[in-house]
Amino acid sequence: MTRVLATTLPLAGADSIGIAGERAICDRRGVLYFPELRLLTVSDLHLEKGSSLARRGTLIPPYDTGATLLRLQAVIADYQPAIVISLGDSFHDGGGAARMHSSFRERLEGLMAGRDWFWVAGNHDPDAPADLPGETVRELAIGALVFRHEPSAVRVEGEISGHLHPCARIVQQGRSVRRRCFAGDGGRMIMPAFGAYTGSLNVLDRAYAGLFRRETLMAYMLGAERIFAISRSMLRPG
Repeated sequence: MTRVLATTLPLAGADSIGIAGERAICDRRGVLYFPELRLLTVSDLHLEKGSSLARRGTLIPPYDTGATLLRLQAVIADYQPAIVISLGDSFHDGGGAARMHSSFRERLEGLMAGRDWFWVAGNHDPDAPADLPGETVRELAIGALVFRHEPSAVRVEGEISGHLHPCARIVQQGRSVRRRCFAGDGGRMIMPAFGAYTGSLNVLDRAYAGLFRRETLMAYMLGAERIFAISRSMLRPG
């Protein structure tokens, strides 16, 4: 039998960064992996957003859950984590898990098999997802890290959160580029939204006021081939 080894080095297109003294691999697909902990974290999947909007009369192609799960399957295959933490708003509403097609449910359960899986409660999905394995928690502390859905107004070192769907905008040679990003200052991190139908909010928006040390704020922009580390001085609103 071939033994699968956990990834300890950044894959192509990923960067190694530090968060409160813990080494993390910042992946251009929008996940964080902590190799010493064999822990993968992802935020704001918003599964079944398409079906949720359809129930409210907004008809869009119902492909979001399948597309999101395929991307999640790829990163789990690459990193082979022992622990997966989904940082809240994993489903777009409280009934999302119950509406999920059986084929998607089977795919998700296959990803969960053989590893510890934690559903962090979000504002869209405060309760445990219906009939799915894994443990639902309000927040989770592992080592120097604290995982929760919404960032705390009071600074917490080692906090990894989501909710705000950060993006960054830069202007170079007259060309404006706006991409989803990780936002961090070395002590805490806000994750980009992973879901196929999720929007984004510029890291210079007032919603982020006071969350980061201004002098060390970095936006790790998700590029097609790699992560781009952008300092605070290069960021632009909009």
